[in-house]
Amino acid sequence: MTEPALRRLALSVLMPGFTGTTPPPWLRRTVTEGLAGVCLFGHNVEGADQVRALTAALRDERPDVLVASDEEGGSVTRLDAGLGSPWPGAATLGALDDPQATYDVAVGLGRQARACGVDLVLAPVVDVNSEPDNPVIGVRSFGASTDLVSRHGAAFVRGLQDAGVAACAKHFPGHGATTTDSHVGLPVLDVSRSVWSERDLPPFAAVVDAGTAAVMTAHVVVRALDDQPATTSAAVLRILRDELGFDGVVVSDALDMRAIADAPGGRAAGAARALAAGVDLLCVGNPTFPDGYDEVAVLEEIVAAITAAVTDGTLPLTRLEEASRRVGRLAARPVSDPLPAPDRDALIAAGTAVAARALTVAGDIRLRDDAVVVVPRPVTGYAAGRKASALVAELQARRPGWRFAESLDDTVPAEDTDVLVVVEGADTVALAPAVAAVLDVRPDAVVVHGGLRRADDQGARTIHTHGSGAATARATALLLLGEEEE
Repeated sequence: MTEPALRRLALSVLMPGFTGTTPPPWLRRTVTEGLAGVCLFGHNVEGADQVRALTAALRDERPDVLVASDEEGGSVTRLDAGLGSPWPGAATLGALDDPQATYDVAVGLGRQARACGVDLVLAPVVDVNSEPDNPVIGVRSFGASTDLVSRHGAAFVRGLQDAGVAACAKHFPGHGATTTDSHVGLPVLDVSRSVWSERDLPPFAAVVDAGTAAVMTAHVVVRALDDQPATTSAAVLRILRDELGFDGVVVSDALDMRAIADAPGGRAAGAARALAAGVDLLCVGNPTFPDGYDEVAVLEEIVAAITAAVTDGTLPLTRLEEASRRVGRLAARPVSDPLPAPDRDALIAAGTAVAARALTVAGDIRLRDDAVVVVPRPVTGYAAGRKASALVAELQARRPGWRFAESLDDTVPAEDTDVLVVVEGADTVALAPAVAAVLDVRPDAVVVHGGLRRADDQGARTIHTHGSGAATARATALLLLGEEEE
């Protein structure tokens, strides 16, 4: 095979991120050369019209280029990174446990993505969140029950794909039992194969049966399966192919995550190992978060590693060609023309109606006309990115005269002034002392718990939202204020 042909083949299995809100020249060039696609991140998005122009510009270079985006609803969105997702997240849908509602949300989310030119949605998360202190999955999962995750994962896949976008269920073989975030380290699970196969495998079987177009790997070592991360483990990926019968596209989680990037040879060597193991499409990652890097240099480094691996025989050419064919089939899959997406107000109204049904309330949580809102600083999750509280933004818009602070100061609010504590972020347990400090002064404070529900959650007057995002925030604000959707 000639060097240009091998380079084109290597590009055909790569999906990098890029900086900017328009396609840079290097990206246009490599799309023309055969780059499989791109993954959008929050910094690529200013609004729906801009994203449509961006994706149209990419398709002007090559019509079958793939455009992917993390659109899970709730805390994880790229298309709505600036304003918050208009759709409730997985834990909210799991708490409601209405598969029809989950399907409807996925249809709405899929239509929104399709209207923007996105054709591969990196969702749903079908990890069973069996570890309450999981730092990266948490409310991104439908829950801690295998059956619950299975039925909602399947419903979400069907909804997305009925809306005309390809679904990518994640993160095989399961990231829900970890206590390490693979963005910052390599999670290792010491669990028996029988526990894993009964707890973590069934949701993936369910989404494969539902016809998911793609499955994303986890950078997680499950010792009972192999001593390598699943992304680079042929033994693990054979389970997906041979036991579950999956013949779609296996997508890697981002190669710039430290579970792969910090391994010998870094992300470039990891890319070649992943392809050799059975991955078809390599997600390179986000060149701005958490650590910035030269997106062009990294792409070329990975291309060089793939071509070198083919040359030295560690990556069989037939395996690379197989991966390229699978990605090509995904890019060429027949889909209907995109329907016009409803405007944002309509999207939020639909999402809010679902989120409102999932809120769990204890005590009288309605606030009076004057309140102090305490917002302890949350721990930011890497998957969600850096963003302010959508609930705080909603309350500030509706009650601009209220006071918002990270803690109560020396002045205790008067008895006719309500106190509201908003507990959000990746690690709500870390905020427990801050909540206790408020309740010591004002035991009548209303506490909004935005994370996973726990037996030791504080407060006598509480709302559990089971997640965040614009839809959940609006539903919560309306309930607190005794208002109705306009």
